[in-house]
Amino acid sequence: MITTAAEPPVSGKPVAARPGGHWFNAHWRPRHRTRTSLIGWSFILPNLIGFGVLTLYPVLSLFYISFTNWNVFGTAQWTGLANYKRLVNDPMFHTALLNTLYYCAMTIPLTLLTSLGLALLLNTKLRGAAFFRTAAFFPYVTSIVAIAVVWNLLFSPQYGPVNEVLRALGWSSPPGWLTSEDWAMPAVAIISTWQYMGYYMVLFLAGLQAVPQELHEAARVDGANAWWRFWGVTLPVMSPTIFFATVITFIGAFQIFDPMVIMTQGGPDGATRSIVQYTYEKGFQSFEVGYAAALSLVLFVVIMVVTGLQFRLSRRWVHQ
Repeated sequence: MITTAAEPPVSGKPVAARPGGHWFNAHWRPRHRTRTSLIGWSFILPNLIGFGVLTLYPVLSLFYISFTNWNVFGTAQWTGLANYKRLVNDPMFHTALLNTLYYCAMTIPLTLLTSLGLALLLNTKLRGAAFFRTAAFFPYVTSIVAIAVVWNLLFSPQYGPVNEVLRALGWSSPPGWLTSEDWAMPAVAIISTWQYMGYYMVLFLAGLQAVPQELHEAARVDGANAWWRFWGVTLPVMSPTIFFATVITFIGAFQIFDPMVIMTQGGPDGATRSIVQYTYEKGFQSFEVGYAAALSLVLFVVIMVVTGLQFRLSRRWVHQ
C-alpha cells in the first residue's frame, strides 16, 4: 500500500530528522548567522583598526595631554586645569578666537550666497555652461601655494591690478589689503570664497536639479513669478542641501589655517592669526604640547556646540 507523506508511519516510531526539517533548521541557522557575522566583521575590521589607531587613540590621548605640561622631549607632568586657566587669561587666544569668528562671519554668508548665485546662473542648458561650471570648480582643486602667489600679486598695494582698478574708479588711496591690519582679514575671506565657491556650487547644482518641475509648473499656473517660485518652491526643496552646505562651511571656516600661514603668517600684527594657527605655533614651534592640546579641545567643543545648535534650529526651516 502506498502511503502519503501526511500519514503517520505504520510502526508508530518517529521518523529520523531530514534536511529541511525543524531540527536541521534550528541547528543550521545559528551557524549560518555566526559565519555571516564573521564575514561581515572581516570586511570592516581593517577600517575599525585604522580608526582606532589613527583617530580614536590620538583623540583620547589629546584629552590626557591637555591636562599635562609636556614639551615632547621630556616626560609629561600632570598639571590639572592649569592649561585651561592659562587659556582664559591668554590675550593672544582671545585675539585668535575673535579673528576666527570675524572670518566666519564674513566668509560663510559670502561663500553660500556666491555659490548659490553661480548655481542658479549655470543651471541652464545654454552652450558653454559646462565650461563655466568647470572653470568655477577649478580653484577648489588648485594648490593653495599657487593661489597664494597669484593673489599676493593681485592684492599688491602698489602694483596690483585690484588697486589699479580702484584708482581708475576714483579711489585715490586704495587699501593695503594683505599688508593692512584692517583689510587683511577681508582679503583672506575674499580669497577663501573664490577658492571654495566652486565646490558648494556643485552641491547647489545637485539640489537645484532635484527640484521637481511639476512644482514649478503648478506655481506658474497659480500666477507666481520667477522670484516667488524661487522663494516658495526652490528654497524649501533645497533646504536640506543648504543646511548641509552651511554646516560644513562653518566647520571648514573655523578650522582655517592654510591661507593665513602662507599669505600673511598671521599678520600684520596678529590681525589674521586663527585658532588653528595659534595651536600650531604653540604645539610645533614653542613645543608647548599640553597647552596646544587644550586649545584643540576648546576648538572641538566650540565646533560641536555650534553644530549641535545648527541641527536643533534646522527643525524649523529644513523640509524633509
